[in-house]
Amino acid sequence: MRRTGTAPGRATAGSPVRRHHLTVGEALASLADDPRWWIREWNWKAAATSSISRGLLFFCVNLTAGWAAARAALLTECVLRAVTSGFYGALTARFRHVRPAWAATATAGLLLPLLSHSVELLVHWQRGTDALAASIVASVAFTVLSTAVNLHLMRHGVLIVGDGSQSLRDDLRTLPLLARRFIGGTAGPHPTPPQAATPIP
Repeated sequence: MRRTGTAPGRATAGSPVRRHHLTVGEALASLADDPRWWIREWNWKAAATSSISRGLLFFCVNLTAGWAAARAALLTECVLRAVTSGFYGALTARFRHVRPAWAATATAGLLLPLLSHSVELLVHWQRGTDALAASIVASVAFTVLSTAVNLHLMRHGVLIVGDGSQSLRDDLRTLPLLARRFIGGTAGPHPTPPQAATPIP
């Protein structure tokens, strides 16, 4: 992928990343254009953060069945999310380019739970997770909320990988500011990012 302009660099933390916009249909079609895209855009930040958060979620829900059951659910979810959440993160990152924003949030909010929790249900059912129903319900609710939050963050260059990304440490430093803006329902004023517009691959 070739960067346009003469001043490559990172966007200012918390500022919106300027890219060409897509419709929902264009975003969905682009996912099948190049199968290697899924590997190239695999989001290790999503894999790392999701493994921790989802693992803890399953651990807490399954504590009602005992320590051993909670630990087994934790390990199962951590391994599952370490492998799959990088792809879900790439999908979410693609939808950050979709406008209108509400269409991106609605589509991703339906598509991601359908994909991720179908696999999750099958894996935990095969594994014999004790509090299976409660775990999946809690995980789906978490996905609906986290998808909206992640889209908001990724539109501002946070928790993305590749061009325009920053370190995970810098991402985490930016989270409180963007979380306040998300809760307040406003993007607020942002400085102009130093990097030139980058075409979508």
